[in-house]
Amino acid sequence: MNKRDIDDVTGVETTGHEWDGVKELNKPLPRWWLLTFYATIVWAIGYWIVYPAWPTFTGYTKGVQGYSQRVTVADELKAAQAAQGQYREQLDKTPLDQIRNSPDLLRFAMAGGAAAFQTNCGPCHGRGAQGFTGYPNLNDDDWLWGGSIFDLHKTISNGVRSDHKETRASQMPRYGVDKLMDDGQINDAAEFVLSLTGKSSDPIAVARGQKVFAEQCASCHGPEGKGQQEQGAPNLTDDIWLYGGTRPAIVESIRTGRGGMMPAWAGRLDPVTIKALTVYVHSLGGGK
Repeated sequence: MNKRDIDDVTGVETTGHEWDGVKELNKPLPRWWLLTFYATIVWAIGYWIVYPAWPTFTGYTKGVQGYSQRVTVADELKAAQAAQGQYREQLDKTPLDQIRNSPDLLRFAMAGGAAAFQTNCGPCHGRGAQGFTGYPNLNDDDWLWGGSIFDLHKTISNGVRSDHKETRASQMPRYGVDKLMDDGQINDAAEFVLSLTGKSSDPIAVARGQKVFAEQCASCHGPEGKGQQEQGAPNLTDDIWLYGGTRPAIVESIRTGRGGMMPAWAGRLDPVTIKALTVYVHSLGGGK
């Protein structure tokens, strides 16, 4: 029989393993730790039996309780919709321009619209609707397609250059990409556009650009560059820019045509939610 090796420092028997003078103690785990470990095993087995746990090829084991968090959430949503049913029905039947006549209905629409905005619109327009480069600021009073509550409802419902059959549709020509204008004409046109907000310092280029603008751009933006909402053509005189008002940004807009896209929310959101969202956006300060 081998002689037991007892560690001199701790007085505990070793396993006989040693690495670089360090001995492995043969010391059992504390009893409380073992009892806790065994309890977790028992708990896990009980959980597998009572609650959904194991995946299968066609789903998962339901457990004797048949509990489902998905069903719980669905039931809670149904209960919330039922509690809102009266206001949702009223909002559905009330014309957009008359919602403000009912303070309670307006508060309901604003709350629902704000929630819908944060979930669906905030990622592009910002949580405060301040917009970013290429994404319009919804707080100002500058609207490509009109800022009335009916205009906003149509834009939100049908989108801009989306796949909806009634989408807002406009397309600025890609003057540089498609070789419709040479670099000199593009630069002169940009200089003229800059002059509309007093930012140009080259009157000779402005004079040349004015002729280019009249031939290529005025049919959409108007002879004075004030834009046309029926075509979605922006006002170039108000110093509000979707892609930036610097010379390089304007040159790039003329060269490539830009042409961002907004999805159509009809079909993605129910009509009542779209209505509430319209009321909320119209209230941000830029609605007309």
